[in-house]
This record gives sequence, structure tokens and C-alpha cells, in this order.
Amino acid sequence: MATACYSHDDCAAHLTPRGHPEQVARLQAVERGLAGLPLLRLKAPLAGDADILRCHPATYLAQLRAAVPTSGTVGLDPDTWMSPGSLEAALRAVGGICAAVDLVLSGGAGNAFVGCRPPGHHAERDRAMGFCLFGTAAIGAMHALEVHGLARVAVLDFDVHHGNGTQDLLWAERRVRFVSSHQMPLYPGTGRPDERGAYGQIENLPLDAGSGGAAMWRAWQPALERLQAWSPELIVISAGFDAHRDDPLAGLDWTEADFARLTAAICKVAAECCSGRVVSTLEGGYDLPALAASVAAHVGELARNAQ
Repeated sequence: MATACYSHDDCAAHLTPRGHPEQVARLQAVERGLAGLPLLRLKAPLAGDADILRCHPATYLAQLRAAVPTSGTVGLDPDTWMSPGSLEAALRAVGGICAAVDLVLSGGAGNAFVGCRPPGHHAERDRAMGFCLFGTAAIGAMHALEVHGLARVAVLDFDVHHGNGTQDLLWAERRVRFVSSHQMPLYPGTGRPDERGAYGQIENLPLDAGSGGAAMWRAWQPALERLQAWSPELIVISAGFDAHRDDPLAGLDWTEADFARLTAAICKVAAECCSGRVVSTLEGGYDLPALAASVAAHVGELARNAQ
């Protein structure tokens, strides 16, 4: 069975100021990483309001709509910007993950990757931050629960920055297990092991600056064993590639081989628990050659493991 890949040209219309690391060129790097892989290429649809409202209040959605500039860019905070095309780009990212969940759960693809931007895992319930407008991965998980009636969904985040937004959105959701590895200390300052969620369903795996693949594996291997015992019916991945040793925004020492190893291990758990059902969505990764190589490694493993 194929690996589906959702993307859309609208995601290039999300513009940030010159020199901002979350730039349009990231999409071009992603496409270089995807080149030659056996993928079912699909266009990400626009999310509807109902999709957004599973995680964010209507007042927040209205605030974002009101903030869209008619020209140029506007800063929502020092890191997070909007241009005239930003809201539609973010709606494509959310629509892409919801469509990917639909397709994978219907058996139309073995697994899926959503190569859209802006990223999502820093967006809290009523606050845009960290380059992110909507909690894409959390919305995808809630879509699986509420639309498809699943009882157990895992969200796994290996971005170098802690997914504070995903944690905030899923803090009181007992049906979702959220596991995050991230460099600590580092932006946004959350992600301590004692941040466990309302039902003990959140597991944070902080990593020391300078640590590489061996430390990653020591953290993730037992976490994946615990996840397998919980037996999720779907795994959603927040796939950030800024733990790569060449990334300018952080200080971990991962290589593309580490992303491949972790992805293969996640796919193995999915094969045991949920017929291989994995949906991955792009988060960070700001060194463009490293991003391309890491996407190739990650999505290549998804394609090899599509059931």
C-alpha cells in the first residue's frame, strides 16, 4: 500500500520577514527530500471551522481572521508572523492532516505525510506562538477521536523544541497519549518530566544539549515499549527535523540516520498495534540541506513500512 503525501501551493503564500528561519524555501527543501519516493501525491484541502474548533475556541479563530493583513506582514509575537496568505496556508496544514487521517483510517493509504507549513505544535488553545497558528497534530488526533470514533490515539513529537501547544491542547484528553523528546533547556521552556497531563497520559523526554542518536534511543526505546503496551489505534507524528546537528536554532547532534531509525521504530509499533496506521506532519527544521535529507530519511521509512 502507498504512503500518501499531502501538500499545497497555498503554503508558499505564508510569508515571513527576510531572514526569518520559517521561510518559503523550507517547502522547496521538503520537495527535494520527497523527490523519487513512491508516494501518492494529494492536495491538502482547506480545514473547516469545525476542525479548528475541536482544539481552539471560536474567539481565537476570529482573532486570527481579524489579524490577517491586507499587505506585508504583521507580527503576532516576536517569532510568529502573518501575511495575507498565512491563514489559508495554516488551514491547508490542518485540512491536510484531517484528510490524511481520513485516508489512512479508511484503508486508502498505509500511512501519510503532510508537508505543509506553517508548523503547529507551539500553538496553544488561544495563543499563536513559535511560528505556529493552529495545533495541527492535536487537531488531527481529535479528528480521529471525534469523527472516526477511535478510543486511543498517540501523538509523538521529536522536534527539538517541546510541543507546548500540543501538550496544552491535549492536557485533559485521556484518550490521547502525548510523548515528546526535546532539548532542554530551550525554547519554549516547557517539557519537564513532571508535566504529566490530567490523567498521566503525557510523557516528556528532555535531552541534553550536544547529545546525539545514542541519547535519543535511550529515551525513546522504553517510551515506545510503554506506548506499545497502551496499544494506540493511530499514531500521529509531529515531525520536526531541527534536532539535526546542522540546525541553527538548537544544539542536538542527530543525523538523518537517527530520524530514519526512530521512524522505523515508530512504524514497528504501529504495525503491532494498528495495522501500521501513521500520519506524520511537518514541524521544524531550518537548515535547508539537513531538512531535505531528514525528510527523505523519514518519509522513505514511512514508504518502506506502508502496509
